[in-house]
Amino acid sequence: MKRDYTILVPNMLPIHFKLICNVWRSNGYKIEFLDEFDRSTRETGLKYVHNDTCYPALLIIGQLLCALQSGRYDKDKVALLITQTGGGCRASNYIYLLRKALKKAGLGHVPVISLNFGGMEDHPGFRLTAPMIYRMMYCAFYGDLIMLLANQCRPYDRHEGDTDKLVDRWVERLSEEVMHPQNLRYGHVKKNYRRIIDDFADLLGEKVRDKVKVGVVGEIYVKFSPMGNNNLEQFLRSEGVETVMPGFVDFCMYCVYNGIADYELYGRQPGYAVLCRIAYRYLLKKQRYIRELILRDYPKFMPPADFDRTRRRAMSVIGIGTKMGEGWLLPAEMLELSDEGVKNIVCTQPFGCLPNHIVGKGVMKPIKEQNPDVNIIAVDYDPSATAINQENRIKLMLSNAK
Repeated sequence: MKRDYTILVPNMLPIHFKLICNVWRSNGYKIEFLDEFDRSTRETGLKYVHNDTCYPALLIIGQLLCALQSGRYDKDKVALLITQTGGGCRASNYIYLLRKALKKAGLGHVPVISLNFGGMEDHPGFRLTAPMIYRMMYCAFYGDLIMLLANQCRPYDRHEGDTDKLVDRWVERLSEEVMHPQNLRYGHVKKNYRRIIDDFADLLGEKVRDKVKVGVVGEIYVKFSPMGNNNLEQFLRSEGVETVMPGFVDFCMYCVYNGIADYELYGRQPGYAVLCRIAYRYLLKKQRYIRELILRDYPKFMPPADFDRTRRRAMSVIGIGTKMGEGWLLPAEMLELSDEGVKNIVCTQPFGCLPNHIVGKGVMKPIKEQNPDVNIIAVDYDPSATAINQENRIKLMLSNAK
């Protein structure tokens, strides 16, 4: 199957996933990254998934089924890959919803691969080895750095699209580099960090970053995916603001730290907690290097937040054991953004997403009590929500911000 099958990967983080897909290709897998979406994606999802189901599940399943029905792939030589978080959120059930939708569409024979780190499902044809995970980690750091810098440069482009051209150039270069393990030695990676920041610093030049800053937090798929949030970043740029978005690595560290919290609060899996503590410190050290590099040598850019400080900030409004969905990470990111001077925040969430309504909307009052000048709006995304209503609510927030 590894030799003959094409694995389709749905889109969430275009930069990160393109790099990660190349790591898998270098290990012999035939990977097709699905980066196209249109109205038919949502309609296909509605056709094969119950419309009360989580909006991200509906979009992801719709995107995969659209690809299968497009005629581009041999339906007897194709497999689908989908992530499973292992938490109490519906995200852990996406794989079963996908299999049910495939059966309904007459494609029940198509294999579905679960990408998870908790041993939830195993597939004999797809293995994540330690070297692959190591290289995927650096893809995540590269993706976060490029996304961070691009968001700070796009509103100040001299010519429309200058930043996007630079992003494409670096993604193309790194996509080739991550195919070869020797290019992911830490010394080489650190040189690349500096080269990337240098290029974006040259692009920004002497421009003063004086636009209103708007932070974006929320459910991970709706927060990052242009398909999930109706191109929210593009809309914010059209309104003349600068987008600030906490990175994907923060979510990974949140998941890792929850293994430590389970032991500290409930005494669960002490051996696993030790591994999580080692992984957490390792990731934190890698993130802090990027933060300190930007703080020391590139003061024109806002660096990524120190995640350990972000984690501690959450404890002023919510317990660390609150970890369904985005859990304590969501209020932690709101507080961190406020501390960094980003006082306008859009909280994106699928309609009816219970974890996000509890840890998103539910903590807004105590956050505003701590930070009276913070301006937070919650925006729901689902098949029946129109983009114009969502944009009008955001415009109202921006009128207050300006």
